[in-house]
Amino acid sequence: MKILANDGIATSGVIALKEAGFEVELTTIAQDKLVDYINENNIAVLLVRSATKVRKDIIDNCDSLKIIGRGGVGMDNIDVEYAKERGISVINTPAASSHSVAELVFAHLFGMARFLHDSNRNMPLEGDTKFKQFKKSYAKGVELKGKTLGLIGFGRIGQATAKIALGLGMKVIAFDPFLDAATLELEFFDHQALFFTINTITKEEVLQQSDFISLHVPAQNDYIISSPEFEMMKNSAFIVNAARGGVIDEVALVKAIENGQIAGGALDVFENEPTPEIQLLMNPSLSLTPHIGAATGEAQDRIGTELAHQIIEILN
Repeated sequence: MKILANDGIATSGVIALKEAGFEVELTTIAQDKLVDYINENNIAVLLVRSATKVRKDIIDNCDSLKIIGRGGVGMDNIDVEYAKERGISVINTPAASSHSVAELVFAHLFGMARFLHDSNRNMPLEGDTKFKQFKKSYAKGVELKGKTLGLIGFGRIGQATAKIALGLGMKVIAFDPFLDAATLELEFFDHQALFFTINTITKEEVLQQSDFISLHVPAQNDYIISSPEFEMMKNSAFIVNAARGGVIDEVALVKAIENGQIAGGALDVFENEPTPEIQLLMNPSLSLTPHIGAATGEAQDRIGTELAHQIIEILN
């Protein structure tokens, strides 16, 4: 039985699938060629990440498909319910990349708190001639310890982010319309553990009280954060979106920074991927990465292994 990992899969997943008797193809097929390729090669399982879209045209015209798998959390690039109606199993790996995304959030938070995102642009260009000027410009950093981290969305990734914050000595508050409270286990290297119960509060309270805000919500029809929300935030606050492009109003974000409503922001995802707006790319108050939240070797290994186990369980 053939599996096409169109956006790639970690070696750990390939090995597990081959040991179970599956044939794994790692060729990347263009979106408009997928239907023909799947049919010509009798592909039973199509694995994707965020690049490949699995819409009705593929679902309707590929009778050999038994499973569509998403290596990651969000499945907005797959017509999930329609696939299930047509008898195709749809799987993903919701827990595998949580810690990797959480660590990237804090990479941005540490960088913004100490102006690293801007300093790393300017020092290579003019650090030899403007050293004292830069030293003065970047001398107003803040510590994360003792500050309040607000989380919009308190699922797996939000909770993983909260654990790092608690370990740093931050206060954590959270809003989630589907969750009243969560108990987090904070594990340490010597197998000791501490437990923290966090009760969710309103979105408005999170926006008003937080020094740093991180978004952890699925794709939405409307913005979660736009001009009214920026008006509620502290002038010194920073916001991070490592969730989905389109949950934060990027035009309003730039205006909020320019008007001094917030101090800055970080984006790992964008409304217009893979061509983010130039006003975002050139803004010195924004810390930017190209959608790499789950892009660690450890996360990809977990994703590959988890997908393999689910496929083997369904088809065997």
